[in-house]
Formats: sequence, C-alpha cells, structure tokens
Amino acid sequence: MGQKFLMKGNEAIAEAAIRNGCIHFFGYPITPQTEVSAYMSKVLPKIGGTFLQAESEIAAINMVLGASSCGVRAMTSSSSPGISLKSEGVSYIAGSDLPCVILNVMRGGPGLGGIQPSQSDYWQATKALGHGDFQLLVFAPATVQEIVDLMGTAFDLAEKYRMPALILADGMLGQMMEPVEFPEKKTELPARPWATTGTQEKRRPNIINSLYLKPDELERTVIERFERYQQVKANEVRVEEYLTEDAEYVVAAYGATARVVRSAVESARAEGIKVGLIRPITLWPFPEKAISDAAKRVKGMLTVEMSMGQMVEDVRLAANGACSVSFFGRTGGVVPTPAEVLREIKKLAGGAE
Repeated sequence: MGQKFLMKGNEAIAEAAIRNGCIHFFGYPITPQTEVSAYMSKVLPKIGGTFLQAESEIAAINMVLGASSCGVRAMTSSSSPGISLKSEGVSYIAGSDLPCVILNVMRGGPGLGGIQPSQSDYWQATKALGHGDFQLLVFAPATVQEIVDLMGTAFDLAEKYRMPALILADGMLGQMMEPVEFPEKKTELPARPWATTGTQEKRRPNIINSLYLKPDELERTVIERFERYQQVKANEVRVEEYLTEDAEYVVAAYGATARVVRSAVESARAEGIKVGLIRPITLWPFPEKAISDAAKRVKGMLTVEMSMGQMVEDVRLAANGACSVSFFGRTGGVVPTPAEVLREIKKLAGGAE
C-alpha cells in the first residue's frame, strides 16, 4: 500500500487532477467547491501550470475550450448554478469533439437554493447540459477515494472518445475528510494529432470548430458522434452491486446517498429482509442492463436520491415494468438518514412502517 493522506474531498480532487496531468485550471469561486480553485491557485504556479480565476463561469468554460484545443489536459469546477452558466460552453466543447473534465459539486436548488448537499442536477448532467444533440461522460463517485480514482479515468476516456467528462459529486463529498491514496504522477500523456499545436510545415492545419452551416454536413457530423457514443455505451458502463445475488428487493442509489443506503441495507439484512444495492458509478452511460436484470428477479425496487426524483425515471425505463419501482427522496440540502431508508425498505417489503 502507498502512503495515505487525510484530505478534504475538494482538495483531494485538485491533487488527483494534477497527478493525472492536468496543470491547466480555469474556474470561478462558488460554495461548496471553492477549495478546488484555492488548492489549484497555490500549487499550479509552482509547477509551471496555469491557474486563472476567470471573470465568470462563462469565461472559465471557454478558456477550457481554448486550452483543450491546444492539446493540453484542462479542467474546470463549479457548483450547480455555475454549471448552468457553463452549459453553452460545454455544448461548444462537445460540438468541437474536445476532451476536458468538468466537476460539479452539487448544492440545493433551483435558483441560488442553498449550499448544502444535493443530487438535483442529475437531469442536467445526463439529459441536457447544453443545447443540441450530444452526451458527456458522467461519473458519480461515492467516496473521496473514488473521486481520486475516477479522475484519471475521466481524463483518459474523455481523450479516448474526444468528449467532455463530468464528475458529479455533491457538497457532502466535497467537504468531508477521508484518507486517500494517490496515483503516481503521469509523466507522459497520449498523443493528440487533432490539436492546434502548429504544423511545423509537416501536416495540414488542424481546425477546431463547432459551426456547420450546411445541414447535411452537420447531420453527418452529429451521426458520426453518436456512433462513437454507442461505443461508450457498449464499453464504459460502471456499476457496483452489493448483496444482490439472493436479493428479493433492490435499492438503487448513487454518490453519497448510496453510502446511507448501504448502511440501511445492512440493517435490513440484520432483520431478515433480503435486500441489495445497485450503485451506478457512470450515470451516462447508465447501467441499464444491471437494473433490467435485477428487475426480472426481484419483487420490487426502490430508488433513493437527494432530489424530488430524477434518476428514478431511468431506473423505471430500465426495469421496463418487470417489477414495481418506488421512490424516496429528500431535497433542499437535506440528507436522508439510514433510519428513513430502512423504513422505506420495510414498506417495500410489505412490513410495518
């Protein structure tokens, strides 16, 4: 085992990005993710990197577009309202077939909402983070260590498929402290023959662009991009199953909420209720098969979220009527308790409330 460090989630995120070759960061402060920017501002100037606090979230995401087009690993981070402001730039990045990593440390909404943990940005992340036909990789870590581990995966897959990757955390993960182990620093990164690095008179100039004025050309480009997305769906789904082998009931949850659910599942098992947990690690591509397979063999499913119910729609689509899917959520920054989830599991199993 390597050396472990006790670190706040936001600072661990920044360190993990740096160790994975990202030394170009553009952001704007907003609670509860500001420590990411603060950490980058201290470290990057010392190692020859670029830290820039932009004048706005809109400026920051367009700086990421410019840096990525030059072939470097670039990242930005924000919290829910700031991600909304970045949405136009994210669409431009997707339309330009550029890789980058975006971090959303979710807070309660809508509007300014509050600064406590939330998961009410699921729809935004998986369905509509910007205009037009496009997707982005969406990772949902459940621990600080998993955020660290997924950072390299996010950069690598963003570059492999030339698309943005989003790490969808929340205020709880960003602010909690846990022991983490970091990977060795990457010294070599994959070649980027598409980047605008100058031709040295050895090749034709590369052009980074998302504007196509001829409808046929734009349609062809979008279709080709979605063919690449099919490869992502076939190869990059990540999901954890816990105590599902003999389960009669299954709870679906992601991120920090899955930690609460795991505790409730263990309590239910201790009381003789055969229940398991399915935790999507990628929200896009969504683990449809794991949900579908489970729905065919269990009596019922429950989805638990820190929202009014968003992922539950994807769970119901994947279950496709094979079993009932109920929902329990807390919102506005309220974190569900293990006791509350246990009560819902008992209701699902036909027991007393």
